[in-house]
Amino acid sequence: MVAVDTVLFAIKDDRLKTYLVELRGGPARGKWAFPGGLVRAGEMLDDAARRELRASTGLGDAYLEQLFTFGDPSRDPRAHVVSVAYMALISDPAAVGRPSEKYVGGEWFEVNELPPLAYDHAQMAAYALKRLKSKLEYTNIAYALLPKEFTFAEFEELYALILGRPLDRRNFRRRVMAMGLLRLLPHTRRGPHRPAALYSFAQQSLKFIQML
Repeated sequence: MVAVDTVLFAIKDDRLKTYLVELRGGPARGKWAFPGGLVRAGEMLDDAARRELRASTGLGDAYLEQLFTFGDPSRDPRAHVVSVAYMALISDPAAVGRPSEKYVGGEWFEVNELPPLAYDHAQMAAYALKRLKSKLEYTNIAYALLPKEFTFAEFEELYALILGRPLDRRNFRRRVMAMGLLRLLPHTRRGPHRPAALYSFAQQSLKFIQML
């Protein structure tokens, strides 16, 4: 049998988090896992991943890409189930709704503080995080994690947060602006201090670039 499982990432409370569901039945009942399910006969893998993600979160539109195929025959004690793992990204974690009845519930967890996961989902989590970090360095994938409008400080903080290291702020800003990756907006964000310049991505689709 073939299944799909999706590792969903978002920035929540200034932390990189992933969404887990609590399994209601089966040999891993009561454990946490990434949302997923079996692929239907005649169904394309991407369609199955989007269907399961929608049933688990209510999300109809999220960045989605295939990660890796996990095929250890012992990964599910009930049967030989091959799972095709996906990574999904959203900019608004509040958009996630209650999962379908096949789960007890769902919750956001910090990526470095995950509970014990069912099956081989700990491997999926590690693989997805590695892919996200890598793609930050050679694509504009950050557009899927940020709102439509943001400050440059928020843009920079996202990179430092996910990569887990401080950035050379001056060189980072110069490099980003030279690439034309961002578009300066005509309005600003007002707050307790001086107004902050706002930006948006020049392109709201995946583009390969040399970020870092």
